[in-house]
Amino acid sequence: MSRIDTKPQTPSKRVFIKTYGCQMNVYDSDRMADALAPHGYAPTQQIADADLVLLNTCHIREKASEKVFSELGRLKELQGEKRAMGGDLMIGVAGCVAQAEGEEIARRAPVVDLVFGPQAYHRLPVMLEQAAARRHLHPSLKRAVVDTDFPEEDKFAHLPAARREVTLARGLTAFLTVQEGCDKFCSFCVVPYTRGAEVSRPVAQVLDEARRLVDAGVREITLLGQNVNAYHGLDAAGRDVGLGELAHLLAEISGLERLRYTTSHPRDMDDALIAAHRDLPLLMPYLHLPVQSGSDRILKAMNRKHTRAQYLALIERIRTARPDMALSGDFIVGFPGETDADFEDTLAIIREVGYASAYSFKYSTRPGTPGASLDGQVDEAVKTERLHRLQDLVAGQMQAFNASMVGRTLPVLIERPGREPGQLGGRSPYLQAVHFDGPAELIGAIHPVEIVGISTNSLEGRLAGSVAA
Repeated sequence: MSRIDTKPQTPSKRVFIKTYGCQMNVYDSDRMADALAPHGYAPTQQIADADLVLLNTCHIREKASEKVFSELGRLKELQGEKRAMGGDLMIGVAGCVAQAEGEEIARRAPVVDLVFGPQAYHRLPVMLEQAAARRHLHPSLKRAVVDTDFPEEDKFAHLPAARREVTLARGLTAFLTVQEGCDKFCSFCVVPYTRGAEVSRPVAQVLDEARRLVDAGVREITLLGQNVNAYHGLDAAGRDVGLGELAHLLAEISGLERLRYTTSHPRDMDDALIAAHRDLPLLMPYLHLPVQSGSDRILKAMNRKHTRAQYLALIERIRTARPDMALSGDFIVGFPGETDADFEDTLAIIREVGYASAYSFKYSTRPGTPGASLDGQVDEAVKTERLHRLQDLVAGQMQAFNASMVGRTLPVLIERPGREPGQLGGRSPYLQAVHFDGPAELIGAIHPVEIVGISTNSLEGRLAGSVAA
């Protein structure tokens, strides 16, 4: 057990957390800060001021580990500078790269004090104490604290809640992890190996955290999971609750105005969740539903366990339930064995669905995944050319979707002052940034805004209706 005093302390140390990758890592970084706060650590945005630097890593992108080691080289220099001035710097590597390559990081980067995976950050204060003790050892004996186990205990049950003022400072929107891990084992993906099997948080735990967020001023919550629509949490009676029913329970929280969720798998988009989109006004009409490829042959090689036709039929069901639904997707080009015809099938499904936004990537091998050993690796130049063509198509669809907003009046969650004097910024139901002139007292409200123009990455609007409304 920890010997650290858990009573709140006046912050005397500073922690800088650099977050890579997905929204779940953003959530995890916030919870790490929450775990450290009772032990005297306050966040800083200036790395040079930090006593502790944590790299919260992501293993999805290409050359993820190389980027971590490059960053550690820069941190070693910063540590040397701080020591020369009589200070010091502790360094930790967290997240999925740490989970996958913890021992290698400890071996290759002696500058690192602690390495821990995404299931262990509730033990961060204890690990820091252990790392501090090891610093007294001779350099030849010192070794990083490594914690990459998948613990049986529920980490969320061991994490302190953020103070109200901390939550409020983070903004009007918040992430809330409800599900972790994945059992799908897509052949290109490391998530089942770095995040583990699918686990859903209990319903009461989710509702309690959501209420705390709303009580602190949050108006929009995005539910997170590696496969969030596979959520099946238990309620107080031991009954299994799916994401659609959870959305109904969250909708009963007074003050919660908007609800979103990401990332979803087509195989887990059940009738109850589709009906929730039909029946719950606070569930936003914007859905991230990755298909990855439009070719059945490639989908089979990816182990997606759905076909092109099944995906399209699902989109039709969703749009029947919610006609104003906008879709976002993920696409991988150059998967092993992908032919020109396979790639054309992907372009065709993009044209058929019509996406409001999308994320697209060139396939890159992930050690330990089935895709890494497949024959038919696609030439890098071919992958690059295909990616450019796909991104040009998606960019045109995104531009057309944004242009379709001109002349419409949208409810905008007003989040902050804009860049120009008298300007405000917020988000539409479709996650578009919206900028317009208005009084600062509207921040925190949802107000109708008439869209009058578009720019590269946002909408331009003017307030509609009565400001006092």
